[in-house]
Amino acid sequence: MELITVSFPGGKRVDARIGAHLVRTDQPASLGGEDSAPGPFDLFLASLATCAGVYALGFCQARGLSTEGLGLTLQATPDPATGLPSRVRLELSLPEGFPERYRPAILRAAEGCKVKKTLQTQPPIEVALAPPERAREEGAPRVVA
Repeated sequence: MELITVSFPGGKRVDARIGAHLVRTDQPASLGGEDSAPGPFDLFLASLATCAGVYALGFCQARGLSTEGLGLTLQATPDPATGLPSRVRLELSLPEGFPERYRPAILRAAEGCKVKKTLQTQPPIEVALAPPERAREEGAPRVVA
């Protein structure tokens, strides 16, 4: 897996560099940010939705099925006590005339999403301090994805 490098460009913004790509985040104005980019948690949910979408798209493309009208939405229901999602629902909209025989299979394909599978296995997530000499050499802290 590629190393993700996190930087702090100012205000409440936090950016992540993944290879040649820069992913920008910010907090909403209500949390002291400028709302100039999605918040990190929104990107987390978007990664789940887009991952499932990639699998559904690949399913259709591999079978020569039309993707015009293919869609996917994600709805996260927060737990009032914790504010954390108590339920996440991905809903797939199929193109007009999508073959009935493929309906269960495209659902299985979307359920095969690597982000979803990772969440379900609940891998341990470790937060640690970089050794001082490495932190000085490399600048910004690094997060391994």
